[in-house]
Amino acid sequence: MSPAATPAHDASPLAPINTEKLDGELRRVADAVLGQPFTRLLGTRITEISAGTLTLAIDNRQDLSQQNGFIHGGVIGYLADNACAAVAGTMRPEGALGAVTAEYKINILRPAVGDTAVSRATIIRAGRSQSVTEARVSCITGTEEKLVAVALATISYLYP
Repeated sequence: MSPAATPAHDASPLAPINTEKLDGELRRVADAVLGQPFTRLLGTRITEISAGTLTLAIDNRQDLSQQNGFIHGGVIGYLADNACAAVAGTMRPEGALGAVTAEYKINILRPAVGDTAVSRATIIRAGRSQSVTEARVSCITGTEEKLVAVALATISYLYP
């Protein structure tokens, strides 16, 4: 098993990965995501990362809710967008400096209710100038997981 494929954590699937166990491009992506001030403000953690897949999680708390007590749609949108951009970074073409969202579309399927919101992103197609990615955002309470949103994004790569 290559070092990039070695699990970065041995605990719960929602536990944060140990970025120090990552190397190369995966370490760069994880450090970029976790280094964002907004990511730190929300308490986001990466729970899975590999070439072409990435999972982000945020624990629900009162200051992330909207007036009816659901996790705010802005938090759900952030999870989808950030996971989509970050997963594109795991497949960054040679010479690209980074990746940014060019556009995304999100369908909110139901109110976001649960202890933890999780966004699982995958690459649909990776190209030289852009990638198309998808994120599925779910809310988890105990062992029950419900899909709350699906997003499709176009991520552009930045070149010097």
